[in-house]
Amino acid sequence: MIMSMSESNVIAVTSRKLCSRPLEEQIERIAQMGVKKVILREKDLNESEYLLLAERVQEKCFGCNLELIIHSFPNVAHSLGINRLHMPLDKLTEDLSGEFAVLGTSIHSLEQLEKALSLGVSYVIAGHIFETDCKRGVPPRGLEFLKEICAASSAPVYAIGGINEENLNLVIEAGAVGGCMMSKMMKI
Repeated sequence: MIMSMSESNVIAVTSRKLCSRPLEEQIERIAQMGVKKVILREKDLNESEYLLLAERVQEKCFGCNLELIIHSFPNVAHSLGINRLHMPLDKLTEDLSGEFAVLGTSIHSLEQLEKALSLGVSYVIAGHIFETDCKRGVPPRGLEFLKEICAASSAPVYAIGGINEENLNLVIEAGAVGGCMMSKMMKI
């Protein structure tokens, strides 16, 4: 069953290992749900492997009218002409904010939020908010943490970690502009 999402409040985060079909096919299913943004995460790939996958995913995203955000590889983004990048906070540098129209990172504390904002991010992803298989055994930070981050952030905040259609409204009520979904998006 394919659910319907608001086009602006969900970011799909990829993990091809969770898919039962090729990632390019999964991208089509994500687009059918009304999602408009995809972060190509795939942390297990080196840069050249990631580039090959990103080329195929970019073509599919273009055909499905999805905004593709490159994860961790600024050179791949440049070579594909993509001006959206998501970087791990420990690899984020101030000069990247001048190179990309959209620059994001993930944060897990107020201190990390302050650092991210000082480096010129366009958005942050805060988590993990709810229990999730991706962080099995690690206690979630919860909605109070999310409220604190949203109140302190001058950049839009997306929540991650156990986000689904049942609790998406809770993160929005806490101040987030939306949520990021991995398992839900990769298994539909």
